[in-house]
Amino acid sequence: MIQDLRPGALGDAVDRAAEQALRAGSLLPIRTEQRTVEQAGVHFVVRSVSSLARKEADKRLSAAAGEDGTRPVNPFLPPEPELTVCALGGTHLAVLNKFNVLDRHLLLVTRRFEHQESLLTEADFHALCLCLAEYDALGFYNGGVVAGASQPHKHLQVVPLPLIPGGDEVPVTPLLAAAPADPSPGLVPGFPFQHAFARLAISPIRIGEAARATWGLYRSLLRAVGIGERPVDGESRQSSPYNLLLTRRWMLVVPRSAEFWEGISVNALGFAGSLFVRDMDQLETVRRRGPFAVLSGVGMPLAAVDPEG
Repeated sequence: MIQDLRPGALGDAVDRAAEQALRAGSLLPIRTEQRTVEQAGVHFVVRSVSSLARKEADKRLSAAAGEDGTRPVNPFLPPEPELTVCALGGTHLAVLNKFNVLDRHLLLVTRRFEHQESLLTEADFHALCLCLAEYDALGFYNGGVVAGASQPHKHLQVVPLPLIPGGDEVPVTPLLAAAPADPSPGLVPGFPFQHAFARLAISPIRIGEAARATWGLYRSLLRAVGIGERPVDGESRQSSPYNLLLTRRWMLVVPRSAEFWEGISVNALGFAGSLFVRDMDQLETVRRRGPFAVLSGVGMPLAAVDPEG
């Protein structure tokens, strides 16, 4: 039986589950080499992930499998027991990322199937706020394949802060510090791509209020960048792909135009200042062209921004 999250116990529960999953061979960390590339006062973290080939091979095998030989396997329905940490209310489960690069990397998975391109709900933010109340963390969401999502089953993600021990909470913190202090949608000076940013304050004590407030702010940021809903096969889906990032202190939405730039795949963590490359050739491309060229290449032109919605 999956246990409910007990207040103050998430960190220990994640660590216990990770230790057991490693012993069982269910948790398969991706080993990386970490380098720093500086641009415009931001010290981007660039990790080279040579073992991505292993993850991609596993994805291909999963996609090719299925009970009837044609349907892809859903790894979240149900998730592997060894990777399941706890229940987050009646709607979500906290599950270890099977192929983790960062320690304590959690996936917040809906118990019933919801599509990754459906808009987030108050229940999604309730599960996310439960985790953010436990320890300082970065929550993020890859809205669709173009935004870096690898599975169609809705899942948010959480990683502890700071992303780099001893550093800023995220590498782009110096630029975020220059953004407006008010809680309405605005722009981050120095971001050369379309986005909407706002301050917030999540109260670990009042989870319900925090969930409603963050859900409302999320919808305001979506409107600010022109993202709405569209019908697909009788269901409501997002009108275009995007990434969402939030901490206890701020929220950022970034519309996406492409998954790759020069062969480099980018998910939400890229907009926090953390990039992943396959090999030294891609690392050299990032160094030569600059990390903001990567982010601009997968984002939308800044001129299209209308933060007033």
